[in-house]
This record gives sequence, structure tokens and C-alpha cells, in this order.
Amino acid sequence: MSWDFTTARGDDPFLPMSAFKTYDIRGRLGTELTETVAHRIARAFATVTGADAVVLARDCRESSPALADAVAAGLIAQGVRVLDLGLAGTEEMYFATAQLGAGGGLCVTASHNPREYNGMKLVGRGAVPLPDADFARLRALTEAACDPDKVPGGGREDRSTVRRDYVAHVARLVGAAGIGPLRLVMNGGNGAAGPTLDALAEGLAAQGARLDLVRMHHAPDGSFPNGIPNPLLPENRPATGEAVRAAGADIGVAFDGDFDRCFLFDGEGGFVDGEHVVALLAAAHLATAPGAAIVHDPRVIWAVEDAVRRGGGRSVLAPTGHIFLKAAMRREGALYGGEMSAHHYFRGFMSCDSGMIPWLMVAKLVSQSNASLTELVGAMRQDFPSSGEINFRVANLPAVVQRVEAELASRSRSTDRTDGLSLDFGNWRLNLRASNTEPLLRLNVEARGDADLVAEGVARVRALIEG
Repeated sequence: MSWDFTTARGDDPFLPMSAFKTYDIRGRLGTELTETVAHRIARAFATVTGADAVVLARDCRESSPALADAVAAGLIAQGVRVLDLGLAGTEEMYFATAQLGAGGGLCVTASHNPREYNGMKLVGRGAVPLPDADFARLRALTEAACDPDKVPGGGREDRSTVRRDYVAHVARLVGAAGIGPLRLVMNGGNGAAGPTLDALAEGLAAQGARLDLVRMHHAPDGSFPNGIPNPLLPENRPATGEAVRAAGADIGVAFDGDFDRCFLFDGEGGFVDGEHVVALLAAAHLATAPGAAIVHDPRVIWAVEDAVRRGGGRSVLAPTGHIFLKAAMRREGALYGGEMSAHHYFRGFMSCDSGMIPWLMVAKLVSQSNASLTELVGAMRQDFPSSGEINFRVANLPAVVQRVEAELASRSRSTDRTDGLSLDFGNWRLNLRASNTEPLLRLNVEARGDADLVAEGVARVRALIEG
């Protein structure tokens, strides 16, 4: 179906240019993202993908049902069968897109963004991210605000029962029978995770897993009465850590809004840094498949590279962001990939990211190792301390990065530009990069066995950024 750009309504005030990010859509409600815009995105998505069936899911934000209805209407107008999961996680959309043989998938979600935002995550056939050219065309068609002729044959089908297949797949992938007995605190953040977690817990128990799950902030509530579900922020972590200690739990798990990420806490309530989770999961995969490729982002790498080397694997760097990790996963035939921001990718899950599989694999690792999570990560915390991601709002991101490079690059042993600027000084290392989704400059610093060096490195780079 062709689009006539001469009919573009240039006077429409809701052109979504700023809602289109590097690889997904996220914008402020009422200005950057509206139901009209969502409808246009859906019609453009149908045109770009050529899909005759598209999986649709949504998170629990108060604006998500109406936006999902607008998306469904737009798809149906293009003759598309909408395979509707209802309230579901992004990873359930990925799974259903592949499982049902759909030509694409779309989840209405803004994940961990503030309440006044919403957005969409989109994939093509097989849950593969849209190529750059297709995403650019999607944006161009949406911004043109055209009105193509409607196509007959569309409709909306309830496919929420696919969750049973998703649960069965995850249980098989992790080997449910080997998990437990363990007590876990599960903090849903009042996001979309609760119903899926309940179904998964039932399925895991039927397969022999022995888990005592202590649920908190479990019911989906788009008003987010306990705060936006973004456990990556240090100020959001104490609630889960305190609940772990109060429950005498072995592990704590906190999800973001669409639960494609999970964040772990040890039995003492301590937050487990993302790169240490990546290292644990890399080692676990290499234990059964030595020599396999492991993909990871370049922000904090030493703990991961050490685990991959010890496991006899092959370390592959990829730029931060799910489209880049997934492309590298498929290109390298990698078994597993991970980002320090808690995105974890699995070959057995369409090379897609999941927030449910990682905590289950860590629970199984704890169950079979006769060691606590605190003990499993203790050596890494000592050997490879890191700063955590520090965000800066600056007026001119390229100029600030250039200033840091001009001052420090000559003293470094190596420079890497896989994603932003990485400088290795031998005993400490930094990565400085612009966010793909927000107007922020992100800094990570790590060291070898010396937490004081981390603090010194952060202070040195902070002075240059703010100077």
C-alpha cells in the first residue's frame, strides 16, 4: 500500500519527532505522544513491516489502555490482525511474536520513565529489531501524517493465553527442577510484572522448583503509589533491601515497569551491581558450553572479561542498547549477552532480553553451588569495584566528551570507541557516553582491587565535565 505524502497535514501540532529515539518511541503525553500519534505509528508500522498479523501488549500505565486501543485501530485500518496479549511484559510480546509467527510486535510502554511519559517498543518478524532503514521510514511516514485508504480484513483477537506457552518455555530454558529451596523477595514496583510472576511461579512449582516468593508492591497500578519502578536509581533500592532482611530471604528481585529488566539483592539486602550479574550468568553459561561467545556492553567490563576468560569463552563488545546487543548475539551465535543496566539476552529466548530468566538462573546457581549470592559476588566486589552509572545534564555533549579526551587520553594505555569514549589506565578505567534514550551524559568508572581509585577517577572526570 502506497502513502501519498502530498496529503500530509503540516498544521497538525502533534508531530512526534522528539518521541522517536534511537531504537524505540518514548515521549511526553499530550505533546509528544497522543492517541492520534499512536494511531499513525500503527498504520505506518503495518506499512513498513508488511505484516498481516501483529502482536500487541501494554504495560499498566494509566494512559496505556487508550494508547493500545489507538494502536489496534490503526493496525486494523491497514487490514492487520491484532493478536492482543492485554497487560503483559515486553518480553511476552517478543515471545508471542515468534511463537505465533506474527509479522511484528508492539508493546505500549514507557518502562521506567516518569508518569507523564509513555512509548512503544517494536520488533519485526521473529522478534528481530527493526532495521535502521525501516525505523527511519516508520518515523517519516508517521511525521507525514498521511491518511492512506483503509484495507479490509483486520480484526482484534484475544491471545492472552499465550502466557501459558511463555511460562512453559521459560521453565524449560532454566531447568526449573534444579531451583530451590529458596526464599525470594519479589518487588514488582506496581508495574506489569505481577500477573506474569504469578503464572510463572505456578508453572515453576509444577516443574519441581521450590521457591517461597514474598511479594511486595505486587499489584499493577499505573499511578505508581510507591514510586516509578526504576531500581537502577540508588534512592529506589533501600525498600527492597530492607524487605530482604526483614523476610530473611536469600535473594531480592526488583523489576522495572515492563519487567524486561530485573535487579538483584543479596541475602544481606545489598544491591548486586549489574556487571557482576552479567559475570555470574556468563560463567554459568560457559560451564556447560566452554568456548561460547558472550556479548556485553563496554561500560564496565573487567569483571565480565575475567569471568569469560576463566570459563574459556570469547568476549565480544557491542554498543549499549538492545538492538546492538541482539545484532551481535545473532552475528556471533552467542549463547548469552548482558548489559550492566540489567538487560540480559539469551539465545534460547530468540536472542531477546528477559527480566524473568536472569533471576531464575541466579537462583538455580545459588541452589546448586551451596554458596549464597553474597559469597558468589563477594570476590568480584573486591577485585573489580565500580562507581555505578553517574548521569550529567550538559549543554553540549560532544564538547564535554572532547574535553575529557583531550585531558586524559594521552595518559591512557588504550582508547576504545565501541560506545562513547573508553579509556584504560591499567589500574582504572572509564567509559563516557551519551544516552540513547535521554539527554544525558553517562559516566562509569571501574578499578582493579582499589575502591579509592574509583572515587579518585570519578572526581577527576566530574571536574572536567562540570568545569
